[in-house]
Amino acid sequence: MTSRERVRTALAHKAPDRVPVDFGSTTVTGMHVSVVAALREHFGLERRPVRLLAPSSMLGDLDEDLLNAMGVDAIGLFPRNTSFGYPNEHWKEYRLPWGQVVLVSGHFHATTDVNGDLLTYPQGDTSASPSGRMPVGGYYFDTIIRQEELDEARLNPEDNLEEFGPVSREDLQYFQAEATRLDSSGRAVVAALGGTGFGDIALVPAPGLKHPKGIRDITEWYISTLTRQDYIRAIFARQCDLALDKLARVHAVVGDAIDILYVCGTDFGTQESSFCSTDTFEKLWAPHYRRINDWVHRHTAWKTMKHCCGAVEPFMPHFIAAGFDVINPVQCSAAGMDPATLKTRYGDRLVFWGGGVDTQHTLPFGTPEEVRAEVLARCEIFSRGGGFVFNAVHCVQANTPVANIVAMLDAVKEFNWIR
Repeated sequence: MTSRERVRTALAHKAPDRVPVDFGSTTVTGMHVSVVAALREHFGLERRPVRLLAPSSMLGDLDEDLLNAMGVDAIGLFPRNTSFGYPNEHWKEYRLPWGQVVLVSGHFHATTDVNGDLLTYPQGDTSASPSGRMPVGGYYFDTIIRQEELDEARLNPEDNLEEFGPVSREDLQYFQAEATRLDSSGRAVVAALGGTGFGDIALVPAPGLKHPKGIRDITEWYISTLTRQDYIRAIFARQCDLALDKLARVHAVVGDAIDILYVCGTDFGTQESSFCSTDTFEKLWAPHYRRINDWVHRHTAWKTMKHCCGAVEPFMPHFIAAGFDVINPVQCSAAGMDPATLKTRYGDRLVFWGGGVDTQHTLPFGTPEEVRAEVLARCEIFSRGGGFVFNAVHCVQANTPVANIVAMLDAVKEFNWIR
């Protein structure tokens, strides 16, 4: 099988020739730039600066030679702009605080404050207030909350929609060119087109806007899902209209070059519980997810992916009812997320994209043998009958030992050999 055939077979809940693997196709299945560089060195690949693909989470771009070395079967079509509001183009070298030289967008600009923290700016405009902070000794940019004082009488849902305008001609040209390029890769194409992230908390503070209006404080947003539900409904309804128009326009230029649509990264789970009830999910989110998924399934051959961290087993039937085909990252360490239970209850209706190894404990802090054992056990459970694409539980973080990452990749190969 080709990589694309392998993933498509798994998506159809059939057993492919081997377990398909994804690293790097989305901003929730990627690897920190430092890890990408370390892997390139391990595999003896050409030494060159890694492109910084997603500056918020500091994810590196996995080039073709590294994808081949790792045995990766999927590849990503990302939005033209980063979360900080500028396109990845006109690459330039930049030295990160820990000494690594990477390639960043020519629009990326950063300054250092009096504390030594690294600050970055919306749309790369240093005359605006900074929207991202990397603390001294840190490896990621934290979003800076720039909430204006709220006036309940003047709250307008349109203020929370500024970043969700109609798709531009430049975006359509970009999507068409990227889809054509990726379609010839032989890998399954996972597309994040933007605009369908209803209430994604990473996007609520709008790090790409110079002067965000509306409700942009994370705490205030979560409170609003209970106390201002009409306001949230109005935002989501208009956002959904814009998203459906965008999907139609993008599909018209890319067709079925896309295999999977990454719809939304909104998290509903914590380590032990959830951010809201399933009743609230049905009231606020489900109607719009259904509209998106229904449109995709009526008009395209794409499958749809929902990213949701945490203890979300109670939400699984609701994700299925809303029309999602794929769930990621499958955080098996969270309460109620036993892998065997998940596979038994939902494995015939949801494809598990992730869950292969714990990135909070086992991968960064375990031994290579502990990594191997966990990967083999997870593959044994999730791969039965297809419906599984191997990935770690969310992105591979900075300072993860290369020996453990290699043990993970080798364990997947071992499983494919012994099964």
